[in-house]
Amino acid sequence: MRQMWPSTGTNVGYISPQRFRSQIQRFAPRFVGNSQQDAQEFLRYLVQGLHEDVNRVTHRPPTEPPDYDKEDKMPVIKKAELYWQRYKLIDDSLISDLFMGQLMSTLECLKCGHQSTTFDPFWDLSLPIPPMNKVDIEDCFNHFTSNEILGGSEQPTCSGCKLRQPCRKRFSIQRFPKILVIHFKRFSGDRSGSKISTFIDYPIEDLDLTQYASHCSSEMNARYQLYAVSNHIGDVFLGHYTACCRHPMLKSWYLFNDQIVKQIDPRDAVSAQAYVLFYHRIH
Repeated sequence: MRQMWPSTGTNVGYISPQRFRSQIQRFAPRFVGNSQQDAQEFLRYLVQGLHEDVNRVTHRPPTEPPDYDKEDKMPVIKKAELYWQRYKLIDDSLISDLFMGQLMSTLECLKCGHQSTTFDPFWDLSLPIPPMNKVDIEDCFNHFTSNEILGGSEQPTCSGCKLRQPCRKRFSIQRFPKILVIHFKRFSGDRSGSKISTFIDYPIEDLDLTQYASHCSSEMNARYQLYAVSNHIGDVFLGHYTACCRHPMLKSWYLFNDQIVKQIDPRDAVSAQAYVLFYHRIH
């Protein structure tokens, strides 16, 4: 990294990841070869692998089965802390300290009105892209946190009336990570492999996500600064990745395109090719 980011800002260069790639392929055969791979899938594999290697928990303590009826009656903020500490008993590392956040999922029964909450850790957030001509990242977050009606075969069992009922589901963020990774869902899940090439506007200096905090979150200042973007050019079958990165000391921006490295205007870090965004939290 010192070679890649000289403190003077001159001779910013590229690093050939050949040895790193060879080591990854030893442990993950699916990344062998030269076919196109998904950057977000690779990133998640890498981050979780590093987390497992430096996990502070070397012996998993015995745990009792969750008492869901008891937990359902807990104050929501106490339940969130219980889920977080339960997770930390098993997974606790420098990597999770940086990248891990916590999502709150709320289910509201449309018959009896009972609400139940669950909390899940996340390494990154995959945001849907709404079908609009002009989209910014706030539109994506609004779509991600909007109400979803679960009916028909998707009806869950209500913990209040104990019957399968139509429910309203919504997400909010309970804990914000120090490093926030945002993935735009540009590729469809069907066989067509079509790509959504919509331009999504996103801030470089001040991404404020406070409005998406859960009602019981104690984190009332969730502001982030962009420091890197992974861009994808092409389609699901044939494509090319580039990266826009901010110099950690000088704050200038650079485009990395294989062996080509050049300084760019910060505004060029926002493009229609943006696929994965990297933000760090500011206070």
